[in-house]
Amino acid sequence: MRFFVLGNADRPNVREAAADLLPFLREHGEVVAFDLDQHEDLTKLVADFALVLGGDGAILRAARQMGRRQVPVLGVNLGKLGFLADVAPTEVRAAVSQLIAGNFRTTSHLMFEVEVGERRFLGLNEIVIQSGPPFQMLDMELEIDGEPASTFRGDGLIVSTPVGSTAHSLSAGGPILGQELSAFVVTPMCPHSLTARTIVESAEKTYTIVMRGAAAAFLVVDGQDVVPLREGDRVSVRQAPVAFRLVKVAGRSYYRTLHDKLNWGTPPNYRREGEPPPR
Repeated sequence: MRFFVLGNADRPNVREAAADLLPFLREHGEVVAFDLDQHEDLTKLVADFALVLGGDGAILRAARQMGRRQVPVLGVNLGKLGFLADVAPTEVRAAVSQLIAGNFRTTSHLMFEVEVGERRFLGLNEIVIQSGPPFQMLDMELEIDGEPASTFRGDGLIVSTPVGSTAHSLSAGGPILGQELSAFVVTPMCPHSLTARTIVESAEKTYTIVMRGAAAAFLVVDGQDVVPLREGDRVSVRQAPVAFRLVKVAGRSYYRTLHDKLNWGTPPNYRREGEPPPR
């Protein structure tokens, strides 16, 4: 069994955890790449699994680093939230043993390509178009498969995958999507309108945002790449020809993660009948 060991070396304890894990992995297979600084060209290497140490940001980097040669990712949470990286450091050896025994499943998730001018990026979570200094409202038009769909005035616009629906889009009031759906979510940020609403549409279509008025605006891809935008620029988002694959070990489900990480579905703290009111 061949492994990539990837991660974010800037996170506390990542280097130490990776070094501690290496002997165990080498006992059970071959470590093809050990890269905590995103220097390796993983598109030229072959592995069966990628162990990614850090937070969700490290997984986003790893997915983009693997480019069009995605391998299943097992995320080890050494970050703040770990929505995708849901294996605790103390559970890594048990999780790898389950991989070796074949006791796991992989889920497949939509990735996107975004194009602006001559530049093209691969991503997993979302693209964000947002205003910059002096932070004036942006005027944007949304086209879906070349057809005018809506106009937006506000602080920006988010086009998210289902995986990214629990990230920036959620903070902007967008819905939670099942992670394996084939759809995009278009969420306006602080729209100056009473009728602007989130749009959920098929991933088979192309989404183009046309910048109609912007003193200063930026395209941000997965929170990592930033591209300045000008009036007249066209930002096109479409489904990528590859999918991100995530390893799921026994006992981990999407709804359990929503509950544990985001307190989703937690009822209000009702006072029980007969219990005195708080003072």
